[in-house]
Amino acid sequence: MSNTAPIVQDVMTIPRKPVDGMTNIAGLTRDQLRDALIAAGTPEKQAKMRAGQIWQWVYNKGVRDFAIMTNLAKSYREDLARQFIIEIPEVVSRQISEDGTRKYLVRIVGGHEVETVYIPEENRGTLCISSQVGCTLTCSFCHTGTQKLVRNLTAGEIVGQIMLVRDDLNEWPEPGKSPNNETRLLSNVVLMGMGEPLYNFDAVRDAMKIAMDPEGLSLSRRRITLSTSGVVPQIAKTADEIGCLLAVSFHATTDDVRDQLVPINKKWNIATLLEELRAYPRLSNSERITFEYVMLAGINDSDEDAHRLVQLIRGIPAKINLIPFNEWPGAPYKRSSNNRIRAFSDIVHDAGYASPVRKPRGEDIMAACGQLKSATERARKSRARITDETGPADAV
Repeated sequence: MSNTAPIVQDVMTIPRKPVDGMTNIAGLTRDQLRDALIAAGTPEKQAKMRAGQIWQWVYNKGVRDFAIMTNLAKSYREDLARQFIIEIPEVVSRQISEDGTRKYLVRIVGGHEVETVYIPEENRGTLCISSQVGCTLTCSFCHTGTQKLVRNLTAGEIVGQIMLVRDDLNEWPEPGKSPNNETRLLSNVVLMGMGEPLYNFDAVRDAMKIAMDPEGLSLSRRRITLSTSGVVPQIAKTADEIGCLLAVSFHATTDDVRDQLVPINKKWNIATLLEELRAYPRLSNSERITFEYVMLAGINDSDEDAHRLVQLIRGIPAKINLIPFNEWPGAPYKRSSNNRIRAFSDIVHDAGYASPVRKPRGEDIMAACGQLKSATERARKSRARITDETGPADAV
């Protein structure tokens, strides 16, 4: 592996301003798009068909110029261009790690910034997307948690992260050809970036429905994983209304320790969370819950913790992802040793649970799990200036 420094590319430094009075199609559900077309003058009898045609251009072909939508009449395309836009977040910079991981600093409306990470693997690629600017959870081991919540992302800003990475990977089908699902560079999506997805449920749901639509981005629901720190009232709703796979940021085996690492535990403790997970509607041997467990030296990595973990989750079809702590400047914890992680993994594995140790990716560009934080958010703009542009931050 080369020891060269990671590649940094400044792609765009001046944010585009939304066009007043125009509706952004990106992020509208099928029903919302149909209703918007009717409101803009499309005859109701034609609206469903027109919505389907536009949908395929935007989400199957990656087209954002109405003039290119050649199966629509020229006059209709001109009408659309006067009333609608197709805008996704813009890439401010792209960093490429020595291991091929790509971290994108992405600017959304109002000048806010979030981070999106693409992790290439053999015959597949996983995209880690954000759902909020900042986070409310203040998990003590997570760099993102040190950035206060600014606002929720819209459905368009969430699904737009998938679209902009497809742009960068040049993965839209060539005209006249269908995408080759077997060789997708972007094959999996994980909602594990900035923010707690279940505190922005409606936008996340709508974005993932767009991502899973077979006539658009066409990602299987089993290739999308939503990670939550344990927002118990929204867990069953996730199965019913989204249907993707579920991961839980667990990280501790006693309430005392989890209260410190994942403060939401003070609201919904381990017993309450596990009770809800046991009742998860999609739970089966083929659709296991993933328990994410960051390995912190001397905090949660003892043999006793490993034995306690398998007792806690007994009877839940699950796998346990062990995550070596990815250190960041000022972090209050240290990574468990390789020997300690192996010993912990062996105990879990011997109890009958898959216990893969996640290989850190993108550490040299601060793109690894728990390291995301749009530091330039505060460096480039004061909070007051952002508020002047967009109004107060959305309440969670």
